Amino acid sequence: MSVLAALSLTATACGSAAGEDPAGGESPGGAEVADALVATYDGGLLVIDGRTLDVVEDIPLEGFTRLNPAGDGRHVLVSTSTGFRVLDAAGAELTDDEFEAPEPGHVVHHAGKTVLFSDGTGGITVFDPGELSRGGLPETETHTTAHPHHGVAAVLENGEMVVTLGDEEERPGIHVLDADRQEIARSEECPGVHGEATAADEAVLVGCEDGALVYSGGDLAKIDSPDDYGRIGNQAGHEASPYVLGDYKTDPDAELERPERISILDTEEAGLRLVELGTSYSFRSLGRGPDGEGLVLGTDGAIHVIDPQTAEATDSFPVIGRWREPLEWQEPRPTLFVRGGTAYVTDPGEQRIYAVDLASGEVVQEAELPEASNEVTGV
Repeated sequence: MSVLAALSLTATACGSAAGEDPAGGESPGGAEVADALVATYDGGLLVIDGRTLDVVEDIPLEGFTRLNPAGDGRHVLVSTSTGFRVLDAAGAELTDDEFEAPEPGHVVHHAGKTVLFSDGTGGITVFDPGELSRGGLPETETHTTAHPHHGVAAVLENGEMVVTLGDEEERPGIHVLDADRQEIARSEECPGVHGEATAADEAVLVGCEDGALVYSGGDLAKIDSPDDYGRIGNQAGHEASPYVLGDYKTDPDAELERPERISILDTEEAGLRLVELGTSYSFRSLGRGPDGEGLVLGTDGAIHVIDPQTAEATDSFPVIGRWREPLEWQEPRPTLFVRGGTAYVTDPGEQRIYAVDLASGEVVQEAELPEASNEVTGV
């Protein structure tokens, strides 16, 4: 699901200083958390100061949870069993406000709108994240797909909506709805559609089991994988780059494939190139740097840097020890989160978090965490 790295790319490394609120509100707890990070663990959430990496608040919360930036530079949406709950990360407070969504899935922020997808109902909720700081839930636009499925939706500047097609049995592609929610484009040439990333000029890319689909400038195009089964299920985009970073798997029968190749997808030329990493990675390993460079946290413990224009690995920065991806996707594993010029890497086995300066490749801050973290994001 890689949707987790693409949403954070427009945030800056400096963020808000203590006592400042970029959204214009006041923290219920008083002082603000500087450049807040949030991590999940089995039993709760950790709110972390992004500069010192000190844990500011440990918030108990039962059940398996996931995280997504809300898109306003202050709040994080916490996926629970019943919906998307609003966490004021800068104020280190989990609010009671929740967008109801059985089986909450992907969250996409683009063009000033945040879009939530409920896998349990096929329901889509669209809102302006800037309204979250007013207290309570903001006004929303809702749309429902024909069938519940594990899907995703994105809204463009002109009001068009890109939405996956599917049901409980299959997910064959996407369609595009205009601002009045009438269908204007459709493709069912994308078996197993999964994930979403936005590139330059509002090109929207979704992954398929045999490549990807790109919607750009009113046109839908298919990018074919070089293999009959070449699955791209997780992507990381950069809104100033025409290239999208994706994973790449070729064994449909594997219990858990540990690939060592990464895909680079060209949304302008509808092309695909593969990069040999020499190490495997997981779906929480993908990110983009401030200049659009591809970043992959390998199981060798290093961040690998990829030039998307040449599709070549250009550098690597050792951060943690070697690790192995667990069989169950819900289990903790090292995770990469990128904000501006800093990459944050968690090591749940050692209960540590690291801040890496992407310009030098050096670890500039590290800290011990009280729990083995799972997902991590920031505002």
